[in-house]
Amino acid sequence: MLRVQSPEGTRRVDVDNVTVTRELFEKVLNTFGNIGYSFALYCKRDKSQEIVSSNAKTMASYGLQHGDMIYLSPIAGAVQHGEQDASVLKVKNGVSTASSTTFLPSTSSMHGSKIPIRSNVEEDQVDVILQKMDGTVKRNRDPKNCLHGENSSCIHCLPLEPYDASYLKELNVKHMSFHAHLRKLSSGLDGGKYANLDNISCRIKPGCTGHPPWPKGVCSKCQPKAITLNSQAYRHVDNVVFENPNLVEQFLHYWRVTGRQRIGFLYGRFDIHLDVPLGIKGIVAAIYEPPQESTRDSVRLLLPDNRQSVVDRVAAKLGLQCIGWIFTDLVAEDVSKGTVRHFRNSETHFLSAQECIMAGHFQSLHPNPCRLSSDGYFGSKFVTVCVTGDSQNQVHMEGYQVSNQCQALVRDECLVPTKDAPELAYARQSTAEKYIPDVYYKVLEELGRS
Repeated sequence: MLRVQSPEGTRRVDVDNVTVTRELFEKVLNTFGNIGYSFALYCKRDKSQEIVSSNAKTMASYGLQHGDMIYLSPIAGAVQHGEQDASVLKVKNGVSTASSTTFLPSTSSMHGSKIPIRSNVEEDQVDVILQKMDGTVKRNRDPKNCLHGENSSCIHCLPLEPYDASYLKELNVKHMSFHAHLRKLSSGLDGGKYANLDNISCRIKPGCTGHPPWPKGVCSKCQPKAITLNSQAYRHVDNVVFENPNLVEQFLHYWRVTGRQRIGFLYGRFDIHLDVPLGIKGIVAAIYEPPQESTRDSVRLLLPDNRQSVVDRVAAKLGLQCIGWIFTDLVAEDVSKGTVRHFRNSETHFLSAQECIMAGHFQSLHPNPCRLSSDGYFGSKFVTVCVTGDSQNQVHMEGYQVSNQCQALVRDECLVPTKDAPELAYARQSTAEKYIPDVYYKVLEELGRS
C-alpha cells in the first residue's frame, strides 16, 4: 500500500513490488477520479526523485516500501478541468454565434503582471489591444439589493472579472477567451509569478549526456511527461464571421455542380469579439482554393502548391492573413428540395480523427505569437470550418479548434486515424526510432463520475 499526496488530498493505492510504474500511474489516475490535468509522481516531497512511467521499471527499483508516501504534482502549465477537446463556433448565413459542443496582469492591465515577458515578440494587433483593455464586465446598480448611494458600489454591482464562471454560464459560453484565461492566471496574490505558458512537447529533449541516446537509454530529465487528455478551459478564437455571404456561395458552387467535396483556405483578419469578455473573432474576406483532387467522399491536396506563396504576399499587402481552412462534407438527400443528410452529431462525431489531425497540423503551421511564452508562441488562432448538414437537413457551417494537447500530439507524430471508427484516433507505440509518451484519458460513467 502506498499513500499518494496531491493538491486534491491524500489517497491510497495497492501495488506489488513487481508492478511496473505505468500501472501505478493508471491506478493513481483511477483513484483520483476528479483529476483533470497532467501530473508527475515523486518519491520525495522536494521532487528530487521522480517516478517515471515505464513498462520496464518496477516499484522495487525505486525502493518503495509498504506504507511509504509518494507525491503527485501537476506539471507546470497544466489546465485543471475537463470535458472535451474542441471549442465550437456556429456560423450561419455569414454571421456566427458562439456555442459549444463537443470544441495578467492585475485586473486592468498586463503591466501589473509578474509573468515573464519576452519583449522581442511581435504579437497580433488584436492581442496588443486586448492587453490594454480593462476587460471587466460592468454591472448597473440593482434597485432592489443595492442600498448605497450612486457613487458607491457593493457586491451586487461591482464589475465582474472576464473569467467569472457564473457570468459565462449565463452567456452560454463554455470556453472562456484566451485573454480572460491570462487574466485568471495572474489574478492570485502572486500576480501570476509562478504561472507560465509552456508549450507541450512529446519529444525526448536532445543533448542529455547521462546515458546513451534512445532506444538504449532515457531518463526523467529528457523523457517527455505522460499526457492526460482533458478539456481546455479557453479558446484562442471565439467567433468566425464572413464579410460577404457570396464567399460561401461561390465556394459551395463546385459541390453543387459536381457533387464532389472541396477544401479552401480562409484569408482575413482578427478583431475584438464584443459578445465574449476579451474575445477574438476571425473575419473572413476571401477563400483560396488550392490545387486538389476530390471525390464524393475524399479530398487530396496536390502539394507543393507553387501559388501559395504568391497568394500570401498579395494577402499581406491587403492586410490579410491565412486564418483558417474550410472543407465540405455534404451528401445530397433530396435534390428537388435542396436538403442534405445530417450525420455529424453527438451520437456519431462532429469532427473525425483525420480531420482533427489535419486541424492540429494546420494549427502547428500557424502558431500564435505570445510574449508570455518562453518559446515566443503559444497555441494557435487557426480555425477549422466544416460545411455539412444540420438537424433540419440544411447546409450550415460549424467552426472548431483542437486543443493545445491535440496540436502537440499531432505535431510530434503521436496520433494516427483508425480505419473502422472515424471518430477515434490511435496513439502510436514507442519504437526504436521514436519515443511516444503515455497518453491517458477518462471515461464518464452514466452517473457523471469519471
